[in-house]
Amino acid sequence: MSKFWRFKTVKNKIDEENESTENVLFLNGVIAEESWYSDDVTPKMFRDELNQYDGDITVWINSPGGDCFAASEIYTALKEHNGKITVKINGIAASAASVIAMAGDMVEMSPTSMIMIHNPSMMLYGQASELEQGIDFLNEVKESIINAYQIKTGLSRSKLSYLMDGETWMNAHSAHDMGFCDKILYGNDDSTDNQDMIFDKTTMVTNTIAAMRKKLKPIVKPEDSKYCIPSEQFETRLNLLK
Repeated sequence: MSKFWRFKTVKNKIDEENESTENVLFLNGVIAEESWYSDDVTPKMFRDELNQYDGDITVWINSPGGDCFAASEIYTALKEHNGKITVKINGIAASAASVIAMAGDMVEMSPTSMIMIHNPSMMLYGQASELEQGIDFLNEVKESIINAYQIKTGLSRSKLSYLMDGETWMNAHSAHDMGFCDKILYGNDDSTDNQDMIFDKTTMVTNTIAAMRKKLKPIVKPEDSKYCIPSEQFETRLNLLK
C-alpha cells in the first residue's frame, strides 16, 4: 500500500523565546491507489493515526482525487475529530480531494491553487440490467457528494449538480465566491472582512423573478410566440444561478 497521507507535529516560532506546536496532516497525490471499498485495514490505519493527535489540525491538500470511498472515510473522520479542522489547499483539490476539503471548519486556498468538481465515474460492463444498476449507483454516489458540497457552500442541489455535470474548475476567487473556500491565503484578508459586500446571487435571482412576473404580459398574437421564451423556462434558467 502506498500511503498518500502523513501526520506531523510542527513547531512554529512566535518570537525569540516562545514557540507553538501545530498538528498537520498532509494529503498528497492520488487518494488511495487501491480502493477502500470493503477494506477494513487501511481506513482503520488512518483513523488510528488521526486519533493520536488531539485538538486542532491543519490539513494541507494537493491531490488530483481518487477513490470516493476513501474520501468519504477521511471526510467523516475529520468531521468527527475533537478539534478545529483548517484545510489549506496549496496545489489542487480535485474530484474526491475536493470532498475531503469540505470537512474544513475553515477552508483556505493559495491564490495559485485550484478546486475541481465533477460527476463520479466507473467502468461498467455486463447486461442491460447490470448497466442500469451501475447508473443508479453512480447517481446515488453523486447525491452523497452533493451532500458534502451543500453543507459547506449552502448552494442549491440543482446548482451543484449543474456544476458537477460541467466538470467545473475554480481558482481561489471563484471558489470563494461560491462558498467552497473561506479565505484566500497571503492576501489582504478582503475575502473574509467584507462578507456583507459579497454579491448575493440568491436574492438577485429571487428579485428578478418577482419583477419579471409583474412586468411580463401575455402573448396576444400567436405568431409572436416564436420570438419569445416561455416565462416558466426563463425562471428555470434563472434558478440555476442560485
